[in-house]
Amino acid sequence: MESYTSSGTASAAATERPHVVLLASPGAGHLIPLAELARRLVEHHGFAATLVTFTNLSFPAHVLASCQLPASIATATLPAVDISDLPADSDIDMYVQVTRRSLPNLRALVRSISSTGARPLAALVPDFLCSEALLVAAELGVPGYVFVPTNLAWLALRRQLVERHHGLAPGEYRDFPEVVELGGGVSMRRADLPVVYHDPKRLAFPLLLEGGRRFLRADGFLVNTFYEMEPGLVEAFKLATEGGAFPPVFAAGPFVRPESDVDASPCLEWLDRQPTGSVVYVSLGSGRALSLEQTTELAAGIEDSGQGFLWVVRMPALTTSELETTAAGGNKDDPLAWLPEGFLERTAGRGLAITAWSPQVRALSHPATAAFVSHCGWNSTLESVRCGVPMVTLPLGAEQKMNAIILEGILGVALRPAARGDGVVVREEISAAVKELLAVGEKGRAVRSRAGHMQQAAVRACLPEGSSGRALHQVATKWKAAWGMEK
Repeated sequence: MESYTSSGTASAAATERPHVVLLASPGAGHLIPLAELARRLVEHHGFAATLVTFTNLSFPAHVLASCQLPASIATATLPAVDISDLPADSDIDMYVQVTRRSLPNLRALVRSISSTGARPLAALVPDFLCSEALLVAAELGVPGYVFVPTNLAWLALRRQLVERHHGLAPGEYRDFPEVVELGGGVSMRRADLPVVYHDPKRLAFPLLLEGGRRFLRADGFLVNTFYEMEPGLVEAFKLATEGGAFPPVFAAGPFVRPESDVDASPCLEWLDRQPTGSVVYVSLGSGRALSLEQTTELAAGIEDSGQGFLWVVRMPALTTSELETTAAGGNKDDPLAWLPEGFLERTAGRGLAITAWSPQVRALSHPATAAFVSHCGWNSTLESVRCGVPMVTLPLGAEQKMNAIILEGILGVALRPAARGDGVVVREEISAAVKELLAVGEKGRAVRSRAGHMQQAAVRACLPEGSSGRALHQVATKWKAAWGMEK
C-alpha cells in the first residue's frame, strides 16, 4: 500500500491535544468552509487538526491558496487510486468510488495519527461526498461526524429520500411528489430540487439513496448554516434527534474565512476607485458554466442597467455548432472573447471584466459593492450574507434553485429574476433586478435592509454565546469527553 504525503507542523504540545481528521471533497465550496472549521477547532477549542485531500480529486491552486491554513493545521494527501474503469461523466459515482478505494490509505493515516499520542483520535469529519469514510470511523471506534457544506434544506431532502424508501425492496424506488415538505415550514417544488432527484431511473439515484442511508450511521452532522438562517429546520431536526429518527445535527456556521491582506488583486484596486455602493459584483462560481445565450443575456442586462460592475467571467458551455464559430476576439480559449461584440468597449468607463481568480470575500465586503449576481452556491451565499450584500439569483445546478428560493422567498435577502420556459433569464429581467437593488427601488430597499439584518445575525451566531458558537462548543465538549478530557 502506498503511503500518504503530509505537511504541517506538529509541536510536542499538539500531540497532547485531542486530534481531529477532516476529509475534503473537491470544490471551493467544500474545501474552504471545511478548512475554516479546522481553524476554529484549533484556535477556539484546543484541538489539533489534519486536513486530508485526495490525489485523484485535486484542487486548483487558487482554491488551496484561499484556505490560508495556519501552520498549526497539518495537511495530508491520500495517494492516487486506480479509477480507470469509471466513466468520466459520473461525478457522484466518482466521489463514492475514490473514497471507497482510498479507505485503506485513510485507515493507515488515522492509525498513524493515533499512534503519535497517548489516546485515539477525537473525531473523523468527512465532507458529505466522502461519507464512505464513516466505515473507518466505526471500525476504529472514532466518532464520525459528517460535514455538510450546504444547508439544512439539502440535508432534509436527503433524509426525505431515505424515509420515502423505507421498507421497499432493493431496486424499488419512489418518485417525489410535486411539492416536497422538508419540515419546519419549508417546502419545495419537485422542479426546484437538484435534477438527480427528479427521476428515480437516473443512474445516480441509487447512489444518493445509499449515501443517505449511510448518513444514519453518523454520530452527528456539522452543517454550514446558522439558526437564524433556517430556524424551522433547526427545530425540526432537533425533534427528529430527540425521537431517535436521525443523528444529532449542529448548525455551526457560517464557515466564512476571515479577510486577509494576502488576497491582493488588481480588481480590489479598481474597487477602491469606485463610489460607495455603486458596483454590482458578478460571479457565477467555477463548478458549472453558463450557456453562451445566457452569457449574452447577462452581459446585455448588466449593460442596460447602467450600473457599475465587476464581473468574474468564465468560459461558457459551448455547443458543437458554437465551437465551430469564431469568437469575437478570435481567441476561443479566452472567456472575454465570447462576450457580445463591443460590450467591453461600451462599458469600459463603468465596469471591469476579469478572468483571473477574485478574492470574493474582500470584493463583497468592499464599500463600493452594493449587490451580488450569484449562482447561489452555498459558500458564495454565506459569504454574501456575512458581508450584508443583497443578491440577484441566477441558479445553475446542484441545490442552487433550492438556495435561491430560501434567499428570496423565506429570508428576503435576494431578488430572483424570472426565467423563460427554457430556463434562460433574459436581459430585461436581469437589468430590472440590478437597478432595483442599486437604484433605490422600494422592493430593493427592503431586500437591502433584510440583508443588513441577516449580516448582524451571522456575526452574532459565531460569537461564543451565539447559536453557532454554542453548537460547536457542544460538539467539541462531546469529543473531549469521549477522548478522556474534562469538560
